[in-house]
Amino acid sequence: MTQPKLGIKTLAVHAGEQPDPITRAASPNLVMSTTYIADPDSGFSIENVEADAPYVYTRWSNPTTDQLERKLAALEGAEAGVAFASGMAAISALFLHSLKSGDQLLMSDVAYAGAAELTNEILPGFGIEVIKVNLSNLDELAAVLSPRAKLVFIDTPCNPLLRLTDIAAVAGMAHAVGAKVAVDSTFATPVATRPIELGADFVIHSLTKYIGGHGDALGGALLGPKAELDALRQRINVRLGGVISPFNAWLILRGAATLPLRMKAHEAGAMQVARFLESHPQVKQVMYPGLSSHPQHRLAQRQMENFSGMLTFQVVGEGRQVARVLAERLKVWHYAVSLGHHRSLLFYLATDDLLTTSFKLNEAQAKSYRDFAGEGMFRVSVGIEDPDDLCRDLEQALAGS
Repeated sequence: MTQPKLGIKTLAVHAGEQPDPITRAASPNLVMSTTYIADPDSGFSIENVEADAPYVYTRWSNPTTDQLERKLAALEGAEAGVAFASGMAAISALFLHSLKSGDQLLMSDVAYAGAAELTNEILPGFGIEVIKVNLSNLDELAAVLSPRAKLVFIDTPCNPLLRLTDIAAVAGMAHAVGAKVAVDSTFATPVATRPIELGADFVIHSLTKYIGGHGDALGGALLGPKAELDALRQRINVRLGGVISPFNAWLILRGAATLPLRMKAHEAGAMQVARFLESHPQVKQVMYPGLSSHPQHRLAQRQMENFSGMLTFQVVGEGRQVARVLAERLKVWHYAVSLGHHRSLLFYLATDDLLTTSFKLNEAQAKSYRDFAGEGMFRVSVGIEDPDDLCRDLEQALAGS
């Protein structure tokens, strides 16, 4: 009898987990041991360890981490997953596994700042050619795509602009020349978008954000084909050591169980806050994929089942001065970096600062950035508080600016 496909709320609770066979505990165990009783015939090197071998050493594998990896793979519809100490560790592992000297990486010209900075200097120093492309413009991709490209790296909705990329279209173009496609789907989460279903080969998450959900555990994950990830775990993760702590894996497992419920609340709150800001006289522009005013709203409707909790806004007047006022006057919101937490966060991002540090863009790309960001924008992560309270808090804070 064919097993029916489980819904995402059921997967978030049950996937990857099983009751402890000895204690019958229903919740996932936290296994903090770094080492395990080994078979006397076991080898000492990871070179001699099969992917499904018994546990030997937690840098190689761990029961708690395994449960997290299975849950994430189920949520994304992937064959397998590898968890890391951070999202950047996951991105770095993918690049080092997939690319070598002489290869070409095509990458979203605007992506998570850490990823952008890694590709500005470090990867080119290894002889890897990095081409930054506005992947929302398929003509720009077509102009640079060639068989030299080994990997196309998408960030959608991109951090921090909330500009979208058509994953299915890019995947089709990339695969036609033999390139693989990876998607940083941290902003979207598997509740909104499952890139593998749209043709991507790999999906990346900063688990620190929505999937963990509580701002108390760093983590990252890479999801994709099992054979590739088994090789990546052995070649890169074990040797470079960017493994997640079992305690953090356990915290993120606990957070993941409520991800679909939280994303529904994040989306509802973000929509109300976005509409409030869009009507505010001191706000010049709001970017939120769920608003009809977003220039790619139709793509968002097609590609996202949930519009997430991220938005940006520009203010009338000098952004840095408004940031100082908001940081001082906000009571419910926290003026802080990061995102995807249960509490609401906002932070001002000056355009000139980012264009001279994280993002090394050509003239056309810089103009596209400014079309979304102006001279600076507030990046907003709407939490799960009462949206009326969030709007009132913004109202009283903006009144002082």
